[in-house]
Amino acid sequence: MARMHTRRRGSSGSDKPATDEPPEWSDVDADAVEERVVELAEQGHSPSEIGLKLRDEGVQGTPVPDVKLATGRKVTEILEDNDAKSDFPEDLRNLMERAVRLRDHMDENPGDHQNKRALQNTQSKIRRLVDYYRGDEIDEDFTYSYETAVALLNDE
Repeated sequence: MARMHTRRRGSSGSDKPATDEPPEWSDVDADAVEERVVELAEQGHSPSEIGLKLRDEGVQGTPVPDVKLATGRKVTEILEDNDAKSDFPEDLRNLMERAVRLRDHMDENPGDHQNKRALQNTQSKIRRLVDYYRGDEIDEDFTYSYETAVALLNDE
């Protein structure tokens, strides 16, 4: 499939191995994994950062290659059950951070036309995601603007 704002195709990435059970070398208790997930969320880590930390650091010294295989639930599901979920979806928040950075850069460098286009593309992706999440994850009357993005990112 082609990319959204170019005519090129994306580079292929690696796929996860198709397994139904965690590896035998990772025998971590599911409750310990869930406690560690909630602890990392309270420290301010996003779900993807939590997965990386569990993969690299593990729980009690034992790495957790896949949270869903170890616990039977995704990281976001664990966070929802423990009321540690963030207000905005992670992908939308990351795009808003990028748009704010690009807008600040454009204020300092108004002649940077390449980044002007990157800002337009990023804002287009944000608006598309807002339409996707509207009603379920975010409010019905939410509309994206630079000011609302700055306010949301400063609140968290």
